[in-house]
Amino acid sequence: MVNYPNKKKNNHYTSMIEGKHNTAHRGMNLEEDINLTNEYYLSHDIAVIHKKPTPIQIVKVSYPERSSAKIVEAYFRTPSTTDYNGIYKGKYIDFEAKETKTLSFPFTNISLHQINHLDKVIHHGGIAFLIIAFTKVNEVYLLDASFMVEAYRKNDRKSLRYETIKEKGHLIRQGFLPRLHYLEIIDQYYCEVFK
Repeated sequence: MVNYPNKKKNNHYTSMIEGKHNTAHRGMNLEEDINLTNEYYLSHDIAVIHKKPTPIQIVKVSYPERSSAKIVEAYFRTPSTTDYNGIYKGKYIDFEAKETKTLSFPFTNISLHQINHLDKVIHHGGIAFLIIAFTKVNEVYLLDASFMVEAYRKNDRKSLRYETIKEKGHLIRQGFLPRLHYLEIIDQYYCEVFK
């Protein structure tokens, strides 16, 4: 167990270093792991993928000091599309990252405008997918967006079961650097788009 200066404890990464690979807190850190993975890909000149900023409308700003400003009131301007986008080997990549504590992925975790956005990315030749973390079993999957779009639009279910995502998706190898080796899956399963 490591105690950091901000008093937060981190079991996940010390366990990985000790070789136990106990990642009980992985789900709470999915976004952080993707961000660190993307920083690794960028710093090693592998890909340029960033988290999209959420569009907000600033309404009220406070100036407690002359040199600093503090946003006091703001609202979401428009619904955001997906979490991440960028470029890898000349191809546009766009994906949403979600985590679930159960052994299913409820469709309430993703909105219709996100489904429509992913569908448009596919239609225009981009690579679109979801990264879904199942915190209960400490597994992270890459699921092609075309499968999610079709399943979402069928309206005969309210969720995708873990077993379905395990069968239709691709288990992402976890490590230290990068944390989530999701580009390995892009190389292996989307390679025909790079030819």
